[in-house]
Amino acid sequence: MSMKLRGRLLAATVCAGVLAGVAVPASAETLADAIALAYQNNPTLQAQRSTQRALDENYVQARSGWRPTLSASASATYTESRTPKAAAGVDSNGDGQADTFGNFGIREANSGRVGLTFNQPIWTGGRVAAAVNAANADVLAGRENLRRIEAQVLTSVIQAYSDTRRDQESLRIRQENVNVLTRQLQESNARFDVGEVTRTDVAQSQARLSQAQAQLQSAVAQLAITRAGYATLVGQNPGELAPEPSLAFLLPTDPDEAYKVAEQFNPQLRAQQFAEQASRARVAGAHAERMPSVSGQVSFGFDRGPVRPFDSDLYTRGTTATVTASVPLFSGGLTSSRVRQAVERNNTDRITIEAVRRNVFQGVTQFWSQLIAARANISSSDEQVRAARIAAEGTRQEQQVGLRTTIDVLNAENELRTAELNAVTSRRDEYVAAANVLAVMGRLESKNLVPSAPQYDAAKNFRKLRITWGWVPWEEAVGAVDSVATPWPSKVPAEKIDEKPIGPGLEPAPAVTPPATR
Repeated sequence: MSMKLRGRLLAATVCAGVLAGVAVPASAETLADAIALAYQNNPTLQAQRSTQRALDENYVQARSGWRPTLSASASATYTESRTPKAAAGVDSNGDGQADTFGNFGIREANSGRVGLTFNQPIWTGGRVAAAVNAANADVLAGRENLRRIEAQVLTSVIQAYSDTRRDQESLRIRQENVNVLTRQLQESNARFDVGEVTRTDVAQSQARLSQAQAQLQSAVAQLAITRAGYATLVGQNPGELAPEPSLAFLLPTDPDEAYKVAEQFNPQLRAQQFAEQASRARVAGAHAERMPSVSGQVSFGFDRGPVRPFDSDLYTRGTTATVTASVPLFSGGLTSSRVRQAVERNNTDRITIEAVRRNVFQGVTQFWSQLIAARANISSSDEQVRAARIAAEGTRQEQQVGLRTTIDVLNAENELRTAELNAVTSRRDEYVAAANVLAVMGRLESKNLVPSAPQYDAAKNFRKLRITWGWVPWEEAVGAVDSVATPWPSKVPAEKIDEKPIGPGLEPAPAVTPPATR
């Protein structure tokens, strides 16, 4: 853990402790600000973007099967032969006498070669076409996985923001409870001194105050935890947080609409559909292993022997053009096994689509039900707070005239604080449930929440790699031949339409300056 991050987490704890005593005089931070910061700086999201850019390279690597290769080679050879004197003499220098060294005759030779070789695939039987389509489908699936990670991060940011606001409000309620019970204890002591109440009433007030102080410290600790989680996601500690803006502009009017949108735009479901297209392309690639392949090769080089003494006029220049057709005849069952394996993997991906679809529908049902329940809880908790406040005030007044005891007042105050905490929690639960509904629908995206922030385009890097170093003009023609002239053609992955951005976003509308008057 870096020192900078340690300092942030420590600051989260210290700030939470300070909030127990005084309010933080900071400008209100909005949920749109938090989402924009996390969208730009969250390490999980940045890592997934980098993973997607690495995945884009698979498409380039697959297309290189249609592109030519050029290689250079150079070689130098030295040979020394030693023949016993008993054997026929060897005359290496042309003086008419056998060369000798001790008991051996010696012959030396050397040669050299420099050349270039150009190789161009002409037809791969559909192998490269299948690999390209599979890589393209993998890239599209990766983009959907990036959308899924983005939705997870934004959901976590919304939850952390709501949790922080809930815990800040809970801390305020706990602090107010301590203040009220402190005054209640002072009042009980005063009334005990004049003989209006017994020691029991004082002890009851002391016990409730001690309990409230312990709850206050727990609230301080909980706020420190949520602030640290917020800082981990967003990259900075939360200040005074503004109320969450409404998500109604993104939410459907009924669950049927939520099901339809989720089936069309849920990133996990779309990623699985692209994964099935990729494995289907690999089935075609496995079949293509049975097909012949054709390639052309041109070699150009210089040969010379011997190299020493050097004479450029004695070098031999050669050019060779070759067209090679290779036909697989027997592979010991390896190709057939690979075909069966690819077919079963495609079956797995196809069946998994239905499993993912059912999980998506389950998620819609779960979070929609939580949303409806949370909305009902808000109404109930608001009514509970209203009634508990009236009951607490009435109990205090009735105590003044002797109709209520100290324990009645303490119980009424406790019920009021519980009702207030329930109201705060209900609003947090409703907002988080709404965010989860949008996430499973595929609408919880930065383009919908903070449209004014710079949006990351996952396809930009892919478009840049479409024509890059290594591309040749005739690559498209070779690819067209390879895609069409095969008994098992591989289908090009069908891209899916993205949902258009839905406004106005979470950002507050700019203030309208009234026209100047004369």
